[in-house]
Amino acid sequence: MTTKPLIAVTGVNGQVGGDINQIHLQFADVFDFLFIDRSLMNLTSEESIHSFFESHKPQFFINCAAYTAVDKAESEQDIALQINGTSVQIIANHCATINCILINVSTDYVFDGLKTTPYLPNDAKNPINVYGHTKAVGELATIENKQNIVVRTSWVYNKTGKNFVNTMLRLMKDRQSINVVADQIGCPTYSPDLALALLQMASKVYNSNYQLQYHQVYHFSNVGAISWYNFAEAIREISESTCLVNPISTEAYPTPAKRSIYSVMDCSDIEKDFGVALLDWKTSLAICLAK
Repeated sequence: MTTKPLIAVTGVNGQVGGDINQIHLQFADVFDFLFIDRSLMNLTSEESIHSFFESHKPQFFINCAAYTAVDKAESEQDIALQINGTSVQIIANHCATINCILINVSTDYVFDGLKTTPYLPNDAKNPINVYGHTKAVGELATIENKQNIVVRTSWVYNKTGKNFVNTMLRLMKDRQSINVVADQIGCPTYSPDLALALLQMASKVYNSNYQLQYHQVYHFSNVGAISWYNFAEAIREISESTCLVNPISTEAYPTPAKRSIYSVMDCSDIEKDFGVALLDWKTSLAICLAK
């Protein structure tokens, strides 16, 4: 009987890791899975990470865990860097020792937002806030080993997480009108779509007997460049809310962390190299709200 390769997945209590857990049985004929929470691996403890790799020898490691409180990171730089940067370096070092492929989920926040055309995977990084800086550190640690992969994503949401969609649904229920920033442009990502893409990537690499030629950095989001205001209007429309959504400027909604004005990413490589389907953002939003 052939032993199936083991995929270890962090962030099981978060959006993307939790959604991989929800769909992983679709890949049960290819992989065994180990879902990691804080009790199994504490990302703030090098000893805990070492202990995990001593006990388990995965062939793939999908890192969905992250410090994602973008504004809070401005005042909690050390812990944000530990989770998003330092721990990734330690994990990457362990993966290299046992020839395990690390797939690290990153973010559009590594860019400064000064472009007016979609960011390419090899475009220069220039984060404008602490969160983006810490994720850029994690990216560099990941790609030190040529077999590892970074997958950048943006505006992630699902039906249960702490995200823009659920915040809008709550506010629309409680208020007659809300104000939403209309001059920041990006692409939403439905977390189950990303979860499926990550497992498809791992499966294709494994089924090619690790001979697949791939890049080290990919982008994934749903298709369509919109503003947060456009996103909120679609949520209002699909949920049939009567709440009024007012467009405002970034200047009218100051936050501790700077936000990019434009963070649309070119996702064509992941579609071309791995056959990953890229769904229209409104299609995925409707699927989410139907749940």
